[in-house]
Amino acid sequence: MDGILLPKSWNVDLILNDLDQHGFAMIDDAYTAEYVHTLSEECISHLNQFRDAAIQNGVVSNIRSDHILWLNEELNIAQQHIQYLNALSAHLNQAFFLGIQEAEAHFACYNAGEFYALHRDNPQGKNGRMISTVYYLHEDWQSDWGGQLRLQDKNGEWHIIEPKPNRIAIFQSDLLHEVLQAKHQRLSITAWLRSGNSIW
Repeated sequence: MDGILLPKSWNVDLILNDLDQHGFAMIDDAYTAEYVHTLSEECISHLNQFRDAAIQNGVVSNIRSDHILWLNEELNIAQQHIQYLNALSAHLNQAFFLGIQEAEAHFACYNAGEFYALHRDNPQGKNGRMISTVYYLHEDWQSDWGGQLRLQDKNGEWHIIEPKPNRIAIFQSDLLHEVLQAKHQRLSITAWLRSGNSIW
C-alpha cells in the first residue's frame, strides 16, 4: 500500500479534512480519460455475469434493485482502482486510526427504474466496514437521469451527490444514505474499506 503514488487529482489533505468535518468527501476527475474508457469497457463486457444485489448475509430484498458483480483478480483494470483505494487507506489509518486492513468491492449497475433505499453500510458497527466509496465509471451522464447519492453527513445535513463520470464519493460507512431511482443505466464500483473494529 505504501509504494503506490496516488493520482494528482487525489488531494489527500482535502479528503481527510472533509471526512473529519463532514464525514464525506469527493474526488472529481479521478483518473485519465484512457483509464475511464478501459474500465468502463471491462465493466460493460461482464454485464451478462451481474446478478441481483443482496443485503446482509446474501438476502435479496426489495430495499434495493441494482445488479452487481464482485471484483476478483481476473478483473485487472478494476484492480488498479482498488490498489489506489488501498493506498488511500494508509492515509486514513494514519489520520483517524481506523485500522483498515482490506477493501472489498463490486461493479454495480442501476438500470432505469432501479434504486437503493435508505440504509447504512455498517449497521451497529458489526461488519467492519469503515469507509464506503462509490466510483462512477459511466462515460456520459445528464442531471435528469437520476441515480444520485443522497447522504446525511455526520452533522445531520442532507446532500445530493450527482453521479458525475470519473467522480469518487467517499463517506463513513455508518452514515445514512440512498441511491435515488435511476432513469438511465448507471455504472459504478462500490468499495468498502474494512477493519476488524468500528471506532467512529
